[in-house]
Amino acid sequence: MKVLITGGAGFIGSHLVRYMLKTYPDYEIINLDNLTYAGRLDNLSDIEDNPNYKFVKGDIADPLTVESLMEGVDYVINAAAETHVDRSIESSSPFIHSNVIGTQVMLDVAKKNNVKRFLQISTDEVYGDIAEGFFTEESPLKPSNPYSASKAAGDMLALAYFRTYDMPVMISRCSNNYGSRQYPEKIIPFFIKRLMNGENATVYGDGSNVRDWLHVEDHCRAIDLVLHKGKPGEIYNIGDHNEKTNLETTKLLLEIIGLPEDRIEFIKDRPGHDIRYAIDSEKIRSELGWEPQIKFEEGFRDTVEWYKEYFMNELSENAPEIEITDNR
Repeated sequence: MKVLITGGAGFIGSHLVRYMLKTYPDYEIINLDNLTYAGRLDNLSDIEDNPNYKFVKGDIADPLTVESLMEGVDYVINAAAETHVDRSIESSSPFIHSNVIGTQVMLDVAKKNNVKRFLQISTDEVYGDIAEGFFTEESPLKPSNPYSASKAAGDMLALAYFRTYDMPVMISRCSNNYGSRQYPEKIIPFFIKRLMNGENATVYGDGSNVRDWLHVEDHCRAIDLVLHKGKPGEIYNIGDHNEKTNLETTKLLLEIIGLPEDRIEFIKDRPGHDIRYAIDSEKIRSELGWEPQIKFEEGFRDTVEWYKEYFMNELSENAPEIEITDNR
């Protein structure tokens, strides 16, 4: 089996590449990544010599690059995306390029090559926010920012290709992921890096915004099930009901690191900030048998400890600073 994974040098993508090689040692895995600021080959240094693994630097919105790799591919997992909300507020163009045009190019070339299964990796943010209850796969889309709007557009394209061309397309929408190797612009590595640099953890507003947290390895297991057992034309929500306010997450992070809560600094909220993300994942549980295996308390602590060691090594080696934005 030949599998093309896009965005495989990023946070979720690198975990997914490693998971697929371990779970399916006979599969040939091609990783297409443009190595923009959040994609790092260091994320995959431990498997770069695997004979069943191939890395190609390239843009998913470039038809020639995609066409050169798609021939003979059985499965496609389109995980490449621009994902940072704050960056999308500053400039939406890169998000339209990767998340909309890139998805369109991937779909066109996959259709041309009669790919057996095409999995579009999406996000719970396409639903917008919800004060009470949970979004299901049938809920209307109401994205709140350019990032989530671009992901919603990619989803609509994927579903249109299923309806129009009978392409075997599936979509997964996951809640917030946590784990190792995430670029330090998202809240957990961002705060740890700031704190270890002697700065404060800068929380938007009053920190009451709620996120559902899922370990990236549990996400990879869900992707595996949707890819192999999901029904074409269907959407699968992936979440663990680990709802925490941003303030609760920050306080827990400080507790693990051993720093006082006065290291929290409340800053002006960002425009259009979603209040609460919450999805119902009963469908993937009942139809595909998925259940998360990593308890939040254990996984979160392990994640914080991983970043502590990573940034300590970075500081001790006087490594070049990784660019971080002011907010998540």
